[in-house]
Amino acid sequence: MTVENEAVDGIDHKILIIMKQDARIPWQMLGERVGLSANAAADRVRRLLRRGIVTRFTTVVDQRKLGRSLSAIIDARITTTPKFDEALRRRNDVVWAAHVTGVPDVKILVACEGTEGLDEFLQWLQKQGATDTRTDVVLRHIV
Repeated sequence: MTVENEAVDGIDHKILIIMKQDARIPWQMLGERVGLSANAAADRVRRLLRRGIVTRFTTVVDQRKLGRSLSAIIDARITTTPKFDEALRRRNDVVWAAHVTGVPDVKILVACEGTEGLDEFLQWLQKQGATDTRTDVVLRHIV
């Protein structure tokens, strides 16, 4: 059996859940939490990386500490282009964005400096060609 076809077992799933919360967890602590030695836990993570199951480690930013106290999910109709996608990537207030099937064309999670920041973002979005926007303010983040 090749590495690519190897099944992910219960320990691997536990490792993924733990690392989703803290990708910088020390090998020793990770091993203790899943019942393995530090070396065995590290080997498991390396195997998950090699197989492409874990694709990268990332940084989660506390938007509130940057003064962005308001989060909103924006649905928009837009003729999407690589230029539009790149413009979204360059904005610091965009947390994530996705092209989706059906209506809307895109969903965007933004973290803004209050209602003024949200208004500025919506005006910018219109200048990019967005129409029929719908905005939902996030009351509380769950995951």
